[in-house]
Amino acid sequence: MITATLAAAVLGLPAGAIAQTAKEVELEKRVADLERMVKELSAAKAAAPAAAPAPAAATAAAAPAKPAGAPIQGVSITPNAAPNTTFLLTGFVKMDVNFTDTTDGELADNSSGRDYYIPSTIPIGGFDEGTDLNAHIKQSRLNFGTDTILEGGDKLSTRFEIDFYGSSTADQRISNAYQPDIRHAYVQWRHWLIGQTWSNFMDPATLPEAADFIGTTDGTTFVRQPQVRWTSGGLSLSAENRETTILPYSTTGVAAARIVSDDGWVPDLTARYAWKGDWGHFALAGLLRELSHESSTVDDSTWAGSLSLSGKFNIGKDDVRWMALYGNLGRYVGLNFATDAVLDAGGSIDALDGYAFFVAYRHMWTAKLRSTASYALESYDYDSILSGSTANKSSDSWTVNLFYSPLPKLDIGAEFRSANAERENGDDGDLRRLQLTTKYSF
Repeated sequence: MITATLAAAVLGLPAGAIAQTAKEVELEKRVADLERMVKELSAAKAAAPAAAPAPAAATAAAAPAKPAGAPIQGVSITPNAAPNTTFLLTGFVKMDVNFTDTTDGELADNSSGRDYYIPSTIPIGGFDEGTDLNAHIKQSRLNFGTDTILEGGDKLSTRFEIDFYGSSTADQRISNAYQPDIRHAYVQWRHWLIGQTWSNFMDPATLPEAADFIGTTDGTTFVRQPQVRWTSGGLSLSAENRETTILPYSTTGVAAARIVSDDGWVPDLTARYAWKGDWGHFALAGLLRELSHESSTVDDSTWAGSLSLSGKFNIGKDDVRWMALYGNLGRYVGLNFATDAVLDAGGSIDALDGYAFFVAYRHMWTAKLRSTASYALESYDYDSILSGSTANKSSDSWTVNLFYSPLPKLDIGAEFRSANAERENGDDGDLRRLQLTTKYSF
């Protein structure tokens, strides 16, 4: 029945008519032939490869090829960088406005003491002066660095930092142009640091927040110099660049110009150990130096040392920072307010000893408003070698400030300072300063 139906479909005849014809055998044979032909055609079609699609528009003109764009940059911006190196660029823009009043003379127009607090520049023995205004952006800073992950997994780092407290290329009348002044430049790998950075005898973490460049200048170490340093955990040892400042002997009572001596080959040696925790940190440091000078009239040297205790204690959101120093402080404290040594009547070098300290308390009024109050002092003993002279004897200052941060990393502040400097003969002078500052860090 199926064969008859298929024959009817092919021949266009009714199925009943085929079933009734006498030539049924002949028709079935013809149907069988047709089935065989259909199967052969289907097999041939399945074996043939797929035909390529016809062009979308055979008669349409081909679109012109789009030229390749020129590269934005032909080579890497760091073609000499070692593999696995990342870069950082940080710093801040800062403007300071100082209103300074001195009771015993005027700060020289080109004095750095107009830019930030330097105890040795406080005028003594002059006439009372009116208030002076000075504004500058010299503390603005740039810090560039690299961190490279070596094959063994160690990290090798470099840092290079500048500000603009260097010599000026123009005065304040027109351009206020200032040359960059190098602060830090060093390479660090594993336990080793080689280059210029803070002295290992210094504790930068104790420096309080201040509008001034340093803040507690009278009572803190503040030295950057070339060195080789080894650090392991809380212990650090260093050999640092040497330099000696000496005050010549005077019989007139007027301190002569200090001698800056680069004689000698032994580096300044330091050792420091710091304990750290959530409570803050505490550090003990020691300094050993050879003080020497060679000239046509002097050929002498002596050894001297000093100790430092410092720390920062957290009290909730507030903190207390402090430092206490004793021994041969010289150029390491108070921006070299006193010399490292004095010459006695016989031309021998005597180390000048003294003590210094500061304490500062920071209080957070709100998340955006805070204040720091501080007091700092330094004093030196001339052992009657230069008693009654105009050599720098002591200085002290107290400050109070208020900082407001309306936006992240934007600090607007005001600070008042009252300072006094005294000479060995008892003469003294005062400085009062109101400093306004705006600083944005990036």
